[in-house]
Amino acid sequence: MDWSLFDPTGHRKYLTAAERRAFIKAAMGQTPEVYTLCLVLKDTGCRLSEALALTADHIDTRTGTIVFRSLKKRRLGVHRAVPVSPTLLSELERVHGLRRLQDAPDGGASGRLWPWHRMTGHRRVKEVMAAAGVHGPHATAKGLRHGFGVAALERGIPITLLQKWLGHAKLATTAIYGDVVGAEERRMARKLWD
Repeated sequence: MDWSLFDPTGHRKYLTAAERRAFIKAAMGQTPEVYTLCLVLKDTGCRLSEALALTADHIDTRTGTIVFRSLKKRRLGVHRAVPVSPTLLSELERVHGLRRLQDAPDGGASGRLWPWHRMTGHRRVKEVMAAAGVHGPHATAKGLRHGFGVAALERGIPITLLQKWLGHAKLATTAIYGDVVGAEERRMARKLWD
């Protein structure tokens, strides 16, 4: 399959850093549950279905990671741990009561943090995108995932680590995130303009 960060008409499918900031700012004006979903999508690069499947027992506050079950894999039991900020963990605690859920007899495995269907989650993300003034093919949860990948490479995260965080089976899939005009590429091109 020929993967690209641009749609057939040449429009990008990823959010820029400024759009990601505007998205989170707009999410702050939503319900706390919508806000935390938006934070998880932006800060982990997970798929919407992976976020909606999260239960409290898959959030490890000691190691500062969220463990996603890869729903796109064809076999069960494929997981990946993605490091997250203390701010995200604290927001998940504040809104969802992680400690209380994790202290339950099942360790927090019985209830999803967002008990919504995928279409409801998709609608919530689209509403926040509209409130942020982000429109186009990139104004989706997938656009956030792509934006995460682009931002990670622009900040010097090794591509193999990004591959692990995104749950890609092949490095070639992760490599598409290097096909954008990032800050480093613009600095090199600037030498030609002078």
